[in-house]
Order: sequence, then C-alpha cells, then structure tokens
Amino acid sequence: MIWKTNKRQFDVSRRGLIMGILNLTLDSFSDGGRYIHPRAAVEHALRMEAEGADIIDIGGESTRPGSEPVPEAEELARVIPVLEQLKGKLKVAISIDTRKPAVAAAAMELGAEIINDITGLTSPAMREVAARTHAAVVVMHMQGTPRDMQLNPHYDDVVAEVREFFRQSWERTLNSGIDPLAICFDPGIGFGKTVEHNLTLIRHLDALRVEQRPILLGVSRKSFIGKVMNDTALEKRFWPTVALTSLGRERGAEIFRVHDVKANREALRMTEAMMG
Repeated sequence: MIWKTNKRQFDVSRRGLIMGILNLTLDSFSDGGRYIHPRAAVEHALRMEAEGADIIDIGGESTRPGSEPVPEAEELARVIPVLEQLKGKLKVAISIDTRKPAVAAAAMELGAEIINDITGLTSPAMREVAARTHAAVVVMHMQGTPRDMQLNPHYDDVVAEVREFFRQSWERTLNSGIDPLAICFDPGIGFGKTVEHNLTLIRHLDALRVEQRPILLGVSRKSFIGKVMNDTALEKRFWPTVALTSLGRERGAEIFRVHDVKANREALRMTEAMMG
C-alpha cells in the first residue's frame, strides 16, 4: 500500500507512519499558544523528527469544538515564517493542516508535501491546488463545522455513512486529477461525533477502507478519552492515546496523528512486530 507525495513514496503496508502535530495556534485544546512563536515551533518540529516522526503536520487554525474561523491573512502569518525556517532543515515530510486553498498553495510552494483538509477536499479550489502541486491529501470526514459540530451529532449508521463519504470523496478527487496513490482517508474522530460514534469507528476502522487506500487515525489527547476515563485532566490522556495507537494499527489504520511522538512510535513498532 503506497501513499505518494510530490517528493517521496511511503509504503505503509507493513510499516505505519507517525504524524507529529505542530499547532501554531493560540486556542488549540491541548497546546494552544505553546508554539506560536516561530523559534519554539521550529525547535519542536526538529524535536519530533528526532523522536521518530515521519511527518510534521503544521496548522495555523484551531478546529477544536466551538472554535471560530481564523482569517486567511492571520493563518498565513502564522505558518509562513515557520515553513520558511524549516525549509532545508527537516528531512521528513511536511503536511499543512488547513481548509483554505490559499494557505495550502503557499505551504506547498515552501516545501510541504501533504494537504490535510478537515473539510475533506469538498472545495473544488482545494482539489485544484492538490492536483496542480501533486500533493498527497488527507480527506477527513466531519459532520458540521468546528463551530457547531458537537451540538447534536447524529447518524443512523456511523460506519456506513463515513465510508459512503469516503467513496464519494474518492470519485471527486479522481475527477479533479488527483493521483489515486496520493489519497488517504481520516474518519475524523471527534469531528461531529459522540463518544459512542468515536468508539464505533475505531472498532471498525478496516470497514471504512475505500479502494485499499491508507487510513489516518487522529485521537491524540482528545476529549472523548477523558469522558471514557471519567477524568478531564489533559495529562491523563497520554497513555490511553498510546493504547489507541496500538489498537488502531491492529484494526487497520496506517497513519497516526499524535502530539507525543516517541511513545506512540514505540507502541506502533511493537504492535507491528507482534502482527508479523
């Protein structure tokens, strides 16, 4: 199973990938403000690379539940200086976490290889950027928008409906000229889902697969973990995240978007050794 960017190919059939999260935001639920200054952001990116990240996912807009959109100019002002400083320093792939085509295009010009779009490339303009730059893409499912997605999420069959979204997205992306080997799907854990929806999707990850494309799992430090554990403390979500990386690999995911690179990478490698 190959996932192809404009610079490299990842074979994820036997070795999964760790995507380290770099939030250049003031209000992200986990580390808002911590890496808003370019020097701190660059240091953290290099640290995650040293800890074994395969990809650094850079985002300048928080998409936590209830968040408001960030103006395009502000998002560009956050991500461009960091991308400029990382150019030539990172050996691993850079992903841009954005729903704005202009931000994605600017990031690709500065060396990004992957567009991670929470709106699932539903925008024709975003698909055009991806096709033109030969970017790898993460097509994520979300019900609603970050502002309202957790107000009352409802599905008749969450697994079937997310998979159908992936199937329709597959057709849209191919019709837009995006390389089929560049496509990856993300069920969007926590994006318009209840705790039970999240748990059901994780239990049935492999049932979501479309056209044998990779699945990305992003559960790191998310609030549903605290609800399951009946403990809202953020630091208590570290080990459950590591456990979900291991379980997720066994259930069919190949790419893991995480805050804590080292521990999740070790869990991933151990799980793969046990899987043979």
